[in-house]
Amino acid sequence: MDDDCCQVFLALGDRSRLRILELLREGELCVCEICEHFEMTQPSVSHHLDILKRAGLVTRDKRGRQVYYRFNGDAIITCCCKQMRLLDIDLKRC
Repeated sequence: MDDDCCQVFLALGDRSRLRILELLREGELCVCEICEHFEMTQPSVSHHLDILKRAGLVTRDKRGRQVYYRFNGDAIITCCCKQMRLLDIDLKRC
């Protein structure tokens, strides 16, 4: 398994990060808007976002003092396709 896919799977293995991705599927959000949905500090949310960013699951855009995040579903598709080819899984069975 390549390092990129390992990063994706590790990032997806946390309930808070999955919830962040769910929120970002609906549209772009800044860190403060994401924090409104959690009972954790802004640094903790930023830590989860950094893990998601390193895995390629989100992109970020800094505008002034705010950082806005967007979901990047292509990272999941790419990783899953690599793993299906690696494991020789027939996509027609899905």
